[in-house]
Amino acid sequence: MLTFKSIELKDKDIINSFLSKQNYRASDLCFTNLYSWGKKFDTQYAANDEWLFIRFRDNNNRNSYLKPIGNGNIKGAVNMIMDDHKQFDTIFQIRGLTPKMIGEIETAMPGVFNYKFNRSVSDYIYTTEKLIHLKGKKLQSKRNHINRFKRENEWKYHTLTGNPALVKECRQMLDKWMQVNKEDKDPSLVYDDFATNLMLENFELLDLKGGLICVNNKIAAFSIGEQLTEDTFIVHVEKAFTNIHGAYNIINQQFIENEAAEFTYVNREEDMGIENLRNTKLSYQPDIILEKFNARLKS
Repeated sequence: MLTFKSIELKDKDIINSFLSKQNYRASDLCFTNLYSWGKKFDTQYAANDEWLFIRFRDNNNRNSYLKPIGNGNIKGAVNMIMDDHKQFDTIFQIRGLTPKMIGEIETAMPGVFNYKFNRSVSDYIYTTEKLIHLKGKKLQSKRNHINRFKRENEWKYHTLTGNPALVKECRQMLDKWMQVNKEDKDPSLVYDDFATNLMLENFELLDLKGGLICVNNKIAAFSIGEQLTEDTFIVHVEKAFTNIHGAYNIINQQFIENEAAEFTYVNREEDMGIENLRNTKLSYQPDIILEKFNARLKS
């Protein structure tokens, strides 16, 4: 029998002891995301000697699981979460499955599940080289925005890593950003603000990296991320004032150049089904759209 508990900051080491051994490159499999968004999704975990289990509520308040993470018998691990789910009155589902995960489950449990593609939670992954250099015709507009930003502003990049005073200033900038965007119709904005504040409050404890752009000695943009897998960096947060032309473009490029150049890939997470966000992420020409699927038992 599994015993689940809410994810707290003190659970970071035990959860990362499992996550650090996987290479799915999926944004869900990151302690910072599990912890920071835990309030919205009621995220909980259980662990034994072989497996990490993650349980949460989806946007429709249905009990859900991620694929168990570990190196033991995957069929046994899936059966354990199926048994755990018997206490709930919602349909059993495993969410956020990548094609690689599906292959592993199908090898162990062929024909047990139906899989439904979930575009809104699929991750956008880019080569680091692409985001730094922005080469080619398709990214010409990005270079143009950055060049205009540089022409029009006295600016400087600062790293947040090892600089708690600047991290504190980013929290103040975030408050101003929320005021500017308070009329936004996106219902996830409040949770995004809560999660971002948690990251900034616990910046060092979460081993995060960050950077900001100053214009005339005031913060115009900042970004937060960290190592996701051996070859992949993940960007959790990117905030900029849109009244400064090219502010988003410059922080996107400078953050990766200064904080993540040693990685092969950058995961910029999902678009949550928000059209403007999807268009923006597609405009950077992703090298991989890491497709995610939901699994339910065949009837």
